[in-house]
Amino acid sequence: MAPDAERASAPGVAPADRPAPAGGFAYGAADEERRRAVRRMKTLATGLLLAVALVYVLAKWAGASGAGGWTGFVAAAAEAGMVGALADWFAVTALFKRPMGLPIPHTAIIPTKKDQLGQSLGDFVGENFLSGEVVRRRLRSVGIGRRVGGWLAEPRNADRVTAEVSTALRGALTVLRDSDVQAVVGEAITRRADAQEIAPGIGTMLEKIVAEGGHKRVVDLLVARVHDWLVEHGDSVMSAVSGGAPGWTPRFVDRKVGDRVYKELMRFVTEMRDMPEHPARGAIDRFLRDFADDLQSDPATRAKVERLKSEVLGRGEVQDLIASAWGSVRAMIVAAAEDEGSELRLRVRAALLSLGRRLSDEKRLQEKVDGWLEGAAVYVVTTYQSEITSLITDTVAGWDAEHTSKKIEAHIGRDLQFIRINGTVVGALAGLAIYAVSQAFGG
Repeated sequence: MAPDAERASAPGVAPADRPAPAGGFAYGAADEERRRAVRRMKTLATGLLLAVALVYVLAKWAGASGAGGWTGFVAAAAEAGMVGALADWFAVTALFKRPMGLPIPHTAIIPTKKDQLGQSLGDFVGENFLSGEVVRRRLRSVGIGRRVGGWLAEPRNADRVTAEVSTALRGALTVLRDSDVQAVVGEAITRRADAQEIAPGIGTMLEKIVAEGGHKRVVDLLVARVHDWLVEHGDSVMSAVSGGAPGWTPRFVDRKVGDRVYKELMRFVTEMRDMPEHPARGAIDRFLRDFADDLQSDPATRAKVERLKSEVLGRGEVQDLIASAWGSVRAMIVAAAEDEGSELRLRVRAALLSLGRRLSDEKRLQEKVDGWLEGAAVYVVTTYQSEITSLITDTVAGWDAEHTSKKIEAHIGRDLQFIRINGTVVGALAGLAIYAVSQAFGG
């Protein structure tokens, strides 16, 4: 807070009676009321900073005491909230004075840059530029969605966009080194597979398939193929049975036994093929249900599946297959991008023409696209408000630096305190999101 502001609020001093400095403007009772509102908002923003700091300390203490994994999420959110609050405090304070009196470059902007700032700062920024409603109204009046649709609906424009996209795609794929991409893809697939146990997921899927009867078609196919194979290779089956008989048994007895075994085997397979309720089918169902349950709950079965997974992933053939996948995909994409008659380019062109016609004709789609663009523009404007305001350089030369700073702070300071509050809240949410994503991917 500027020294004059402290004196103006001291007992026995009437701000309205103070003369305006030469070349400046009057500082009246209405301005002092605004400054009191600014002080209240500063107290609220600072209190919110202290609150998240207290939450951070408590969360770290709870985590160290073994309260559970949730403390990490709370601590990450509170820490990011403190960072956001302090960063925005620094940005807001630097407009009017040097933070903590330190001679940091590019602080106390309004007093030191009085020749480039003016009273119209608050009105212009708050009402004519950084207002979300103004931005939306301006973009809505332009009708970007309808104009883009009309432009894309022209075949020559769709061809041009398709060619540009193809060129950019080829350039991006050319810059990328195959060995680097292959290494990244291989490592990502292997690391993700190693980090996640697959047995419970397979068991759940198998349990659902069996419950819905999806495995029965596979059983039907296998039984039918076994039946056909037995019909075609009956002599081989009987010879195998006869050849396994003891040497002292008569050959006609071996043939009789082989023929009997073959017929029983054929009868069993035929009945199993033609009878949906055959006991053997029920046994298969029970086996699959038990196996699905073991995959989900039996530690030994799950460990065997994990060992099998590791062995498969560790094989050189599998790693070579993973590494070579990128080369195949890249070659396919580059070839399709270079060929004007390729299915890829034809589909892209058709999609652009279709999008252009829809944007030209469908009011609802136009409104949706306009809404997306308006939302993005409003987000950029409101998020980077402090950076935008730092570019404002128009002012009236000759105004008293401290008096000008007081006047501007009285008019816009309350709104600037909301930046600190928003920085705390948005920082906490961003920190929570980043921590949650890192935990989800094993970070």
